Amino acid sequence: MEFKIEKYKHKTQYYETDQMGIIHHSNYIRWFEESRTDLLEQVGFSYHQMEEAGVMIPVLGVTCDYKSMVRYGESVFIFQTIEEFSGVKMSISYEVVDSVSNEIRCIGSSRHCFVDKTMRPISLQKKNKDIFDIFKALLVVKTTN
Repeated sequence: MEFKIEKYKHKTQYYETDQMGIIHHSNYIRWFEESRTDLLEQVGFSYHQMEEAGVMIPVLGVTCDYKSMVRYGESVFIFQTIEEFSGVKMSISYEVVDSVSNEIRCIGSSRHCFVDKTMRPISLQKKNKDIFDIFKALLVVKTTN
C-alpha cells in the first residue's frame, strides 16, 4: 500500500481572529483536526467510515508551539506526519506554514488511541486489519509540497 499525501490548505476566516487582529491560538488545534480529517479522506477511509466500522480515535493530548502570527485573509499549509503507530495508540506531528512566504507559523502534535463504540481500547490489528494496514503504511509517508 502506497500513498502520496497532499498538503492541506486552510484560508483563515474573520471569525478566527481575536481583538488584536491575529488568529486566536485555539484555532490551530482545530486546524490540526481539519488536516487529520483531510488525511483520512485522502487515503480513502474517512472518520465517518471508521466510525461505521466501529473504530473511534479520541484525542489523548495536543501540543502547539507558536512561532509567528497568522492574520485574517492569509492561507497556510498544514503538513502532518504520523510519527508513531502501534495499532493501539498513534502520534501525529503538524507543521503550519505560510502559503506565500513558507515561514513556519507553528508546530504541534496530537496523541490518539483507538477505541470501540463503548470507549474500550482496541487493537486495530485484531479489530480491523484494513484500517491497521492504512495507518501502518502512513507511518512512513510525509506530506508532499
